[in-house]
Amino acid sequence: MSRLLHIASSIAFLLAAGSAQADNEATRAWDALRGDGAIALIRHAAAPGAPGDPAGINLDDCKTQRNLSAKGRAQAVALGDVFRAQRVKVGKVASSQWCRCRQTAELMNIGPVEAAPAFNNAFVLRDDRDELTAGARATIAAWRGPGTLVVATHGQNILNLLGFHPGEGEVVVVAPDPAEAKPVRLIGRIAPPSAP
Repeated sequence: MSRLLHIASSIAFLLAAGSAQADNEATRAWDALRGDGAIALIRHAAAPGAPGDPAGINLDDCKTQRNLSAKGRAQAVALGDVFRAQRVKVGKVASSQWCRCRQTAELMNIGPVEAAPAFNNAFVLRDDRDELTAGARATIAAWRGPGTLVVATHGQNILNLLGFHPGEGEVVVVAPDPAEAKPVRLIGRIAPPSAP
């Protein structure tokens, strides 16, 4: 019995330590977003379906793509609310040309949204992955502000840049790092907001 209590208390300690680390990381990320020169890479909000898109995708026709669910739309609105509550200094909002990314950025309602083809879907455009990743790195390397560059993109694009796949609606905060071979420095990750 004491062995079970010891295991349970060890698990509780590890969970608490992991939660504290995530809280510290999120605090660093929000602090960076209130200043100049950070980049918020946001994986689009919840969009159900298999990875990628149906055959015959047309970027000008959202009906041919995976789109945000009701949960995803609420999640995008909640993201915008959190950005305002955290007083994020938004310098520019950019998005992949895919509808689910554009809709995420538009529903956040934190500024006019510009098309950013360098952040288009690297899962679907597999033959162009290296070019897309290079374009994304160049965009990140060039950003100095004023404010934060907010980019709605795809999980595969973030995976190619940073080596991990974020959740839908997750915010990944980075900054340019010219000293690195891959000039992108991770500042922190912010969990997706709870949508009502």
